[in-house]
Amino acid sequence: MNNNSSNILSSVPEAFGRYLDLHELYNEFINSKFGAPMEYSAYVGSFSQMEKISQSHKATRQYREYLEHILEYLTSFLYRTEPLQDIEKIFAKLESEFEERWANEEVPGWGNKSTEESEIDLDYYSTVEELVELGPEKLKHALAARGLKSGGTVQQRAERLFLLKHTPLEQLDRKHFAKVPRTKDVSDASSNGNHFKDDLKKEIALMEVKMRRLCELLDEVFVRTKENAEKKLTLTYEEMEAEREEEEVQADTESDDDEQQIYNPLKLPMGWDGKPIPYWLYKLHGLGQEFKCEICGNHSYWGRRAYERHFKEWRHQHGMRCLGIPNTKNFNEITSIEEARGLWEKIQARQGLNKWRPDLEEEYEDQEGNIYNKKTYTDLQRQGLI
Repeated sequence: MNNNSSNILSSVPEAFGRYLDLHELYNEFINSKFGAPMEYSAYVGSFSQMEKISQSHKATRQYREYLEHILEYLTSFLYRTEPLQDIEKIFAKLESEFEERWANEEVPGWGNKSTEESEIDLDYYSTVEELVELGPEKLKHALAARGLKSGGTVQQRAERLFLLKHTPLEQLDRKHFAKVPRTKDVSDASSNGNHFKDDLKKEIALMEVKMRRLCELLDEVFVRTKENAEKKLTLTYEEMEAEREEEEVQADTESDDDEQQIYNPLKLPMGWDGKPIPYWLYKLHGLGQEFKCEICGNHSYWGRRAYERHFKEWRHQHGMRCLGIPNTKNFNEITSIEEARGLWEKIQARQGLNKWRPDLEEEYEDQEGNIYNKKTYTDLQRQGLI
């Protein structure tokens, strides 16, 4: 890949939260002692696989700063793209769970007794030459984990480790063992720097756990970022330039669309998105029909649904109270003040005919068994006829 294309690739933006911009972290990784040269897409794919890094490299200040930069960027990205995520609460829960996992030596890549690099099963190796193929670093870690001397050539290291295949560690000649430091300060770390102070180990392990959790929350974004990086590798410089210009034009167009005045010649009602609703929906709900209500002060209601609903709303109820008329179902569909008053008078008159009138309807009986209403009985009694 030429320099121009690599510059374009390294300037891929986050695309409004669609991709992660890990190029600074990528450059920091490949230029570090614990990193290795690789493509950007491969780096994104193995971003959270910190267990592959040896503990001796994790003890360095460079690795710790690298983790701090990762946490800073991922936390910032999550705040910007998912502001409702309670990151502090997530971290607090992780820290409480981490204490128990650390005590049980269940944190990946942080077993206190031995690391993955030092766990070499000698049963799988039948000759010294097979051990030589493992390489000097892995043999060095395996020897140091067992307390043996880790110096010398690759052949010497392999021969020294191969002795354990047939001889138990306790019966091995003392000349093969490394000297134990006398000072207390040095006793906390092994000669190869694989084991360092527990508090520092614990702090870095917690940072790795937090980083893995953030990677889980952003898993889909990591997948998109890797796919985008792989896609960029297949493009030429001209294609990258054209794609970048197209993205810029599209972003400018979207911003212009948001800023320009909304064109609404038919004066259609606005929808939930702040834009006029479709005309077919406008016709379907009959929003072009106007209904006026005199009781509501000649207020206009557009559409049958709004008109029927307004009889139970505050404006119509207030108008009915001003007229001294109860707002019952009898007055639905009545919008004229004159019609409402006329109907109310009829209802009152009907209620008057059916009203209980004791003078005419209350019955009395005399001694002879004759039945009279209250008025007649009272008149006869006053005249002394009963």
